[in-house]
Amino acid sequence: MPRTSTRLTFAVLATGAGVFSMLQSLIAPALPTVQHALHTSQSTVTWVMTAYLLSASVFTPILGRVGDLIGRKRTLVGVLAAVAVGCLLAALAPNIGVLVVARVVQGVGGALLPLSFGIIRDEFGALEVSARIAGLSAVIAAGGGVGMVAAGPIVIALDYRWLFWIPVAVVVVTLLIAVRHVPESPRRAEGGVSWTGAVLLSAWLVALLLPLSQAGAWGWGSGRVLGLLGAAVVLFALWLYAESHSRDPLIDLRVMRQPAVWTTNTAALLFGAGMYGIWSFLPGFVQTPHSAGYGFGASVTTAGLLMLPMLIAMFLSGVLSGRLEPVLGAKTLLTAGAALGSLACAVLALWHDRPWQIALAAGVFGLGIGLAFAAMANLIVGSVPAGQTGAATGMNANIRTIGGSIGAAVTSVLVTGRLQPSGLPHESGYTQGFALLAVLCLAAAGAALLVPARRAARLASTTPATGTPEPAAPAARS
Repeated sequence: MPRTSTRLTFAVLATGAGVFSMLQSLIAPALPTVQHALHTSQSTVTWVMTAYLLSASVFTPILGRVGDLIGRKRTLVGVLAAVAVGCLLAALAPNIGVLVVARVVQGVGGALLPLSFGIIRDEFGALEVSARIAGLSAVIAAGGGVGMVAAGPIVIALDYRWLFWIPVAVVVVTLLIAVRHVPESPRRAEGGVSWTGAVLLSAWLVALLLPLSQAGAWGWGSGRVLGLLGAAVVLFALWLYAESHSRDPLIDLRVMRQPAVWTTNTAALLFGAGMYGIWSFLPGFVQTPHSAGYGFGASVTTAGLLMLPMLIAMFLSGVLSGRLEPVLGAKTLLTAGAALGSLACAVLALWHDRPWQIALAAGVFGLGIGLAFAAMANLIVGSVPAGQTGAATGMNANIRTIGGSIGAAVTSVLVTGRLQPSGLPHESGYTQGFALLAVLCLAAAGAALLVPARRAARLASTTPATGTPEPAAPAARS
């Protein structure tokens, strides 16, 4: 097939990744509506979010690696088809069980992120790669904001099922364009998929993320939470052993040990904790009724509008970072992004009595998200062999998600640990939570400072199984 417009290719990638990101947050504000419509309990309806999180965490690095091996366009088309099927099934779901299964299928879309980064690396010139990655990162970041802002109006004007009908239409059109116009990868990684590594990776991720997401309902001291966390430690150790002794590891641990990679992943873990903490608890804060002594009693729609500055800022700063990265370097942008996130959380901890204060802090945090997302992706892509792009960027996204789960879980302990007689949290719980998130983002900025000032010398670019040289990554400033 002849090579087609890179602009059209980028549009397909941005649309697919944006829809996946939007699906992460789109359903969250509508959970009470879903609970009532499907006649289920509050603890059960949370599985609509948990199932998506677990599925995405498993499929993101695995299918990223599969794309490196068999072709990224082929894998991208399959993933888009799965997302379309998952959205259709969710839109038609007659009960909560079917909806949860649909969300598992939708979670396959997590692989759109590493596949898209890999296709950009394949199809764009070296001078364009960092700007395109920054643009895609801006879309991914903004997608989560779109979900928070759009959910209320869609549910009020139509029905919660349209939260899935709309993505069905968008993904199907994107799929058809991808089949015809996205070029297939001109190169492949050598080797195969370590299915032992894939199973162990899936096992320790589920064992870690499941108790973190359900600890509020199960109790932090419960046998299920402690047992799963213990199992996660054992399974993680087994995974490290299996990957280090595999001829075709799913995740090349030599790559993960590179200074530019592990420092970026550390920053991703800490910044993800702050980001998901804000996404999880800031809307709830502004929806708290005045009777609690704080909050604004905002509706879901009004809460979304207060988050609108975050959405606009993260998109603009993400796009702008593509122009800034060649001048300032990705390390500087990641440090600045994390520092802005810390500043925003500190503002929320100190001043949250007026809606404009919330909107201002949300906008500042949005600037940080846009800069940080683009910088992390560029640092990873610019530091790993071409054949590891999918797996490495998939793990970076996973590490950010793990950090987010930890941040949301710890913040939940602070916010809900002590309740008023009305059952609402005390204001001090939110204040402490925002202060903790400020510290986590500041720690992310510290980790970003450890990223090598110049790109670290690459590993000997050979695959473990064959010793075949791999093409060098595009030049990228750190």
